Amino acid sequence: MTGSPLPRLLQAVLRPLLSLVLVVGLGFGLSGCVTTGLPVAASSPWQPVPLATKANPLDVAFTDDRHGFLVGSNRLILETNDGGASWEERALDLPEEENFRLISIDFRGDEGWIAGQPGLLLHTTDGGQNWSRLFLDTKLPGEPYLITALGINQAELATNVGAVYETRDGGTNWQSEVEDAAGAVRELRRFNDGRYVSVSSLGNFFSTWDPGQGTWQPHQRMSSQRLQSMGFQPDGSLWMLARGAQIRFNPDASNVEDWGKAVIPITNGYGYLDMAWAPDGSIWTGGGSGTLLVSGDGGKSWQKDPVGAQQPSNFTRISFSPDGKGFVLGERGSLLRWVG
Repeated sequence: MTGSPLPRLLQAVLRPLLSLVLVVGLGFGLSGCVTTGLPVAASSPWQPVPLATKANPLDVAFTDDRHGFLVGSNRLILETNDGGASWEERALDLPEEENFRLISIDFRGDEGWIAGQPGLLLHTTDGGQNWSRLFLDTKLPGEPYLITALGINQAELATNVGAVYETRDGGTNWQSEVEDAAGAVRELRRFNDGRYVSVSSLGNFFSTWDPGQGTWQPHQRMSSQRLQSMGFQPDGSLWMLARGAQIRFNPDASNVEDWGKAVIPITNGYGYLDMAWAPDGSIWTGGGSGTLLVSGDGGKSWQKDPVGAQQPSNFTRISFSPDGKGFVLGERGSLLRWVG
């Protein structure tokens, strides 16, 4: 039986219309990967610092105003004596067969600590001239993730499953601070009053822990977008970065369920990986493909940093110290230094 002319006529008319709809729909769908025309700042407070390495810098800490260390992947440890303007490679006495990832470093005066993976914890009492390895209990939940120097012979170690331990005898003994770990985490931060926030490995929820609490407290994310990173604002309230290049601020440190509306400064296909507050009060966030943005009005408006945009790197961490030093850590030996 042959079809009637009317359906064939409709097909002939609708086919180009459907193609047009698909093209328009794809155009709108892809528009989320196009830069939105965010203004570029007239100048930059950042200066690129050449490093003789292709390893990924992961953390930085100083013993005083000028002397400090930078650590990272592939056993990376670099030392500076000029406030971070230049860096020299150093070596650690570690087994050659293991490719350690030095993920966290912290100092309190000349006493310092390095946490690394797999299962690495180092301690120095002479400003990093000599490091001794502390062997951890094989039953330690998770891998070392974050180390915080608290005082003479005193430090706090958090693992990548949210276990928190404290030592008061230079690392010989460690006391558990949390009854149950948080589970696998993709990000974990500590505020200077001892509070922690962690993001689950899948980014589907976050957890908080206050000193004295027996367990971590889980919280649901604020949107359908999975969480990428979280941390603390200078006043102790939280910030949140989610996929889809979303930023949210928690206005009240006493209520971690209270969040402002999502801020999406720029949509270029790359998410944000970290956020930090500079000494002048400006807010910085960074992420993929040289994305480095600044807000001088509390997150209401944003500008692109011209120096960051020239770096062929993903920015994974932004770090400011209380004395005003600042660094943006990227991949493959990329480092920016704050010059104000």
